[in-house]
Amino acid sequence: MDPIAHLALAAGAFLLIHVVPSSPLRAALVKALGEGVYTLLFSLASLALITWLVFAYNQAPQTPLWPGLRFLPAAVMPFAFILLACGVLSPNPTAVAQGKLMANPDPARGIIRITRHPVMWGIMLWAGAHLLARGELKATIFFGSLLLLAAAGTRLQDARKAKVHGENWQRFAALTSNVPFAAIAQGRNRFVWPEIGVVRVVFGLLLYGGVFHLHATLFGPRPY
Repeated sequence: MDPIAHLALAAGAFLLIHVVPSSPLRAALVKALGEGVYTLLFSLASLALITWLVFAYNQAPQTPLWPGLRFLPAAVMPFAFILLACGVLSPNPTAVAQGKLMANPDPARGIIRITRHPVMWGIMLWAGAHLLARGELKATIFFGSLLLLAAAGTRLQDARKAKVHGENWQRFAALTSNVPFAAIAQGRNRFVWPEIGVVRVVFGLLLYGGVFHLHATLFGPRPY
């Protein structure tokens, strides 16, 4: 098979499997297998497909499409790592098994005041910056599929949470936004720096520094 076609196939499969959690198929699988078994199998399938996607990317040839914006990731990735760190380390009603937090009197705190999907936006910044930096066909397919998955994931997740949590979701959604800072700009929320936490931000920046320093060793291309 042509390496680019192989990469496109892997990307398509990776995208397709991630539609399952937001489709009626999920309920049928959970009913048949149980929540624990479904989660385990879905995680293993996702791991196998991302491994396939990375393998296909590494095997594909470099086909330049435009002059890459080489230094863009160095400027964007600190914000991506901050979003990732704060998103993972902060309570989030949209995260797995944390939906009950929507019933709290003040469900949108910290980084969630900025966006209710901080991890997804961190992935979007990462994927978008690297897509533009590489400027080649295989990177467009690889990073483009991950960018599309994260962007569509925010919408699919919102739709599923709205169906499951009803009024609690409506109240939470009214206080938050998908797009960063939109709810704050619209006066539906406010920026509260102490809630975000210096430790989380510093941890994100330390992660960025570590990956930046080891990027050539881990991934090949130098980020500077």
